[in-house]
Amino acid sequence: MTAILRSALAVVGVLITTQAAAQVTFYEREGFRGRSFTTAEEVRNMERRGFNDRASSVVVERDRWEVCEDARFSGQCVVLRRGRYPSLGAMGLNDRISSARSVDRNAHVDDDRYAPVPVAPNDNNRVAQITFYEREGFRGRSFSTKEQIRNFERSGFNDRASSVTVSSGRWEVCEDVRFSGRCVVLRPGRYPSLAAMGLNDRVSSVRTVSRNARIDDHRYAPAAVVSHDYRRRSDERLFEADVTAVRAVVGPPEQRCWVEREEVVQDRSNANVPGAIAGAVIGGILGHQIGDGAGRDLATAGGAVAGAVVGANVGRDDGGQQAYTQDVRRCESTPSQARPEYWDVTYTFRGQAYRVQMTAPPGRTVTVNERGEPRE
Repeated sequence: MTAILRSALAVVGVLITTQAAAQVTFYEREGFRGRSFTTAEEVRNMERRGFNDRASSVVVERDRWEVCEDARFSGQCVVLRRGRYPSLGAMGLNDRISSARSVDRNAHVDDDRYAPVPVAPNDNNRVAQITFYEREGFRGRSFSTKEQIRNFERSGFNDRASSVTVSSGRWEVCEDVRFSGRCVVLRPGRYPSLAAMGLNDRVSSVRTVSRNARIDDHRYAPAAVVSHDYRRRSDERLFEADVTAVRAVVGPPEQRCWVEREEVVQDRSNANVPGAIAGAVIGGILGHQIGDGAGRDLATAGGAVAGAVVGANVGRDDGGQQAYTQDVRRCESTPSQARPEYWDVTYTFRGQAYRVQMTAPPGRTVTVNERGEPRE
């Protein structure tokens, strides 16, 4: 009986130890759903574990983990802190992870290598829904929040954001504090450059937009760039979905300015008013010295009139007009001549509409898998 008890306790001890060592779990679908794979050791190639290019969400239970899109820790890599990541799509790694390893506790990791701040373990309410980056392309120092920020100055990130990732919900970002000035609404996705919407290094406040709020189209920022891996998986069935709309997205209009010489005509035919007044005074004084009584008064009035006429013509140009040239700056807005940044494509599959951004214009159909996801 004692031997059996000891064996049972040993088995329980092994199970407890294994459970405590389970440091990271990958899930096949977003929101921690579907088939999962748990490991406490580095995995150089997930192909051998049957989980290559399948992870869509992940939970890091202890320490930090580096996950990479290629085997042997190559390609794009990010470092995950302890917490819950409901969607790897926000960091461009949905269905793309091929290797993973823990990061030593004493190792220094630059801020630009970290993924957006995760949800705290076992707490679904602490979702880091939006992350701002100090440099374009999601590089440099980052700042994440799930709550509204009335003034970025208090967070040390005022007028610093150059790119942003929205993991869920809609967010309104504004160039001035307290949600004033120019504002745009961001939908879920990755925005590698805020310059495209005129807000590079200008964001000062941000807040969520209610799910039920109606937003006019002109308030939305340009569509987010989707960075999914469209490679076909080995066991996938492929289908053709009809394209219903295509919109080429180009840069903002450009302003073209130039300087040209312009002839300006000045009208010089107007009477010399100051001269007329001075002439009237002088003429009146001279006329007052002629005759006496009523004759003197008449002479005074006549002198004033004559003096005014003479004074009005002093300095007057007989030609009436004078022409000269000056430099004039003129500007006009012209459509951007650059190649479209991407194509915003809408297609339907099994009665449902989908949208995707493509780097080249599509044909009449788009190749998709059984879930409606694009495939090359």
